Amino acid sequence: MNGLFFLIKEVIKKTKPKLFIAILTLMTKLHGFDPNAKNTFFYLFVLIEQPMKFVFASLKIALFNNVTDLKWILVRFKLGLKWYFENHKIYKINLKSILMKYLNLRFLLFLGLCVFSSPHTKAQILYDTATQDIILEVIDRIYNQEFSEIEPLARQIRAKYPNHPVNPMLKAMQLQWQYLPVKDNKAVVGQYMNLLHDCINKAKVLEKDPKTRPEAPFFLMAGHGYIALIHNYNDDRLKAASEAKQAYGYVMDGFKYMERNPEFYFSSGLYNYYVIRYPEDHPIVKPVVFFFKNGNMDEGLRQMDIASKKGVFTRTESAYYLARILLKHEMRYTQANSYLASLVKQYPNNPIFLMKYTEALLSLGRYDEAALSLEKLKKRSGKFFPVAWRTFEGILEEKNQKNDREAEKSYYAALRLPTDDEYTKEYHAFAYAGLARISVRTGDRKKAVYFYKKVENTAEYKGLLQEARAFLK
Repeated sequence: MNGLFFLIKEVIKKTKPKLFIAILTLMTKLHGFDPNAKNTFFYLFVLIEQPMKFVFASLKIALFNNVTDLKWILVRFKLGLKWYFENHKIYKINLKSILMKYLNLRFLLFLGLCVFSSPHTKAQILYDTATQDIILEVIDRIYNQEFSEIEPLARQIRAKYPNHPVNPMLKAMQLQWQYLPVKDNKAVVGQYMNLLHDCINKAKVLEKDPKTRPEAPFFLMAGHGYIALIHNYNDDRLKAASEAKQAYGYVMDGFKYMERNPEFYFSSGLYNYYVIRYPEDHPIVKPVVFFFKNGNMDEGLRQMDIASKKGVFTRTESAYYLARILLKHEMRYTQANSYLASLVKQYPNNPIFLMKYTEALLSLGRYDEAALSLEKLKKRSGKFFPVAWRTFEGILEEKNQKNDREAEKSYYAALRLPTDDEYTKEYHAFAYAGLARISVRTGDRKKAVYFYKKVENTAEYKGLLQEARAFLK
């Protein structure tokens, strides 16, 4: 028994007493735990080596087998889980943003609108095709940065449907694109949040009327989703989790609507892809997604492609995020460029689409076209565009003009500029990779190792990580 006591002591050191009590309770109920049984040593060894894997598996079994005293177990499990994350420094990863990684919530507005085309619903705007056309025109104006032309159109919608949640949601979307990034604009973010809360309140009113109830869940999803993003960027994890949880439920409902309405291929595709991709890129979070609905990356890409072709309200967002995935994770540059070229053609004033299009051209080695696109990007205002065009300038100088000296200046200039987590975070990694390649050519291996380690620590693009790890191995 001395060996058993030693093992128990080690488990307690690994898991802390409160979690250990929960584990023992689960083992008793699920595994027939007996201190005198031979299998006790096996369970304790598993706990020492992979405590969280064992607990998550046991908890899942408990949920499916209606274990008694489950509430008691879950309370202690939650306390132990908190300790585990904090002591393993997982708190440095914003776990509450995992859901946001799966689902960028701009598309939620469009999902709120796409329910209008469902033959199974009867709501206010369902048969009002004239108003639907005005809404679509407002969305196009927003994407193309034609903000001065939006108010006359929005006024027509408000006049006919003064209490509908589409009004504050459209205005919130306008602010989001007009003041990029809206989260950093203190003068606007308050108005933005108020509009989202107004959207939620108006949607709750729709819920009470059977005739308008089918519209409500989609606008509630949109409102909660946008608010969750703001809280997430502000590192307010509890509030972000609360809002994301409510949005998540509505997103799951979208799987049921896919066959009837192609708009839902976008939300379902994003989920199917990222619920697999994100844990692959960040293994530390795999236990957390243990309880999420299973996904399929290939199916997710297929669904987003369907949405980009057949969707009406989600077509633009589907094409944009599919292009981002193809650039970042899949390294399918030709395919990504195809989507982005169409977006730039349709929305020539949109700087985000132009920025990603330039990146795609550089990835393909189409430097002359990239140079023309880069000149347009340099003329765009906005505090985070300079880091992008400085990085792109360095790539052109390095790879097209073969001028390492000028490229080095551009890369260092890019690294002195701030990045935005949503739009330009990766461009510092691009700059580090460029400086690493230049160091290799000058024979300075020590500096090359330094820069490639920087890439490894900052990059999420598959191509950059492969390049850095190939050199460092």
